[in-house]
Amino acid sequence: MSKSVNRVKAAAEAAGLSVEILRMPDSTRTAAEATAACGCDVTQIVKSLIFKGGETGALKLLLVSGANQVDLEKAAALVGEPLERADLKEVRKITGFAIGGVSPLGHLTPVETWMDESLLSFETVWAAAGAPNAVFETTGDALKNAAGATVAALS
Repeated sequence: MSKSVNRVKAAAEAAGLSVEILRMPDSTRTAAEATAACGCDVTQIVKSLIFKGGETGALKLLLVSGANQVDLEKAAALVGEPLERADLKEVRKITGFAIGGVSPLGHLTPVETWMDESLLSFETVWAAAGAPNAVFETTGDALKNAAGATVAALS
């Protein structure tokens, strides 16, 4: 496994989360690709969206169902500042992951994390595991706890 995937596995274990990381033969970069690879409903895919605080410049991680779009006004009110798309190089530098493989766990530098409440309604969810074809399955509640996420209405 790659360093990024190993970092996700170690972070999951450190948080008391037992997961099996699966390397899929095809890409899982998008919600549609992940849905096909995992054989689940798109609502069960956890999109890890990275934004940058418009005032502080700090990265913010929003975990959202693959079927939902982030309501940026709601999200900005929750994080306390306007949000803008983060620079790809900055995402890689801070999290250690490339876009399309950003995991909710195992960042090089801690990132404030929020989770859309809709993800708690599924028996299982699928999240990126540090590579564009690596995923893991868990419960929404276990992911929230492992990621240290604040639950809110983000969509």
